[in-house]
Parts: sequence; C-alpha cells; structure tokens
Amino acid sequence: MAGTDEDPRVAELRTAVSRLRRQLAVLRADFPDRAIAEEELAALAAMAAGGVPEIPRLRASLLLVAGAIGSMSALTRGLAQVRAAIDLFGEPPRP
Repeated sequence: MAGTDEDPRVAELRTAVSRLRRQLAVLRADFPDRAIAEEELAALAAMAAGGVPEIPRLRASLLLVAGAIGSMSALTRGLAQVRAAIDLFGEPPRP
C-alpha cells in the first residue's frame, strides 16, 4: 500500500486471513471444529487490525486453525498463505 505507514507484514496477514475466512464461509461441508476455526480466524483478523501482533499468539492461533480445519483439502492453500504471512513475523524469542 503505497503512501501508508502500514507494516507490510500486517497487510499480508490481513489479506491472507480475509481470504481464508471467505473460503471457509463458502465451504458447504460442515465439520466438528468449524466454529473453532472461525473464532481463531476472527482473532487473527483482530490482531492484524490492531497493528503488529504478538508472535506467540499468532502461532498459537495458527495451530488452532490448522487443527480445526484438519484435512479439508479445499482450504489447504488458504491455510498455507496464512502460515506464510505469519512466518513473515519471524520466530518468537526463546525464553
């Protein structure tokens, strides 16, 4: 986004999360952990809207979304894009 001070990592995360949320919304298949995936994607969207998010929280949400989606092949690419966007933030600091 030319002319803004927005962190490009945050913009990429917001785009990837939005895309996966849309893919999940149009997916007709129902699965047991769909609500968990939707909640965590909403949390990721909120983190991205709030500026630079906490890396450990991003990774925890990613694990919950990945576990909730399971092997839904229709969402594989979208999930990979969210993971790639989170990876842009780097590794969390080790204690």
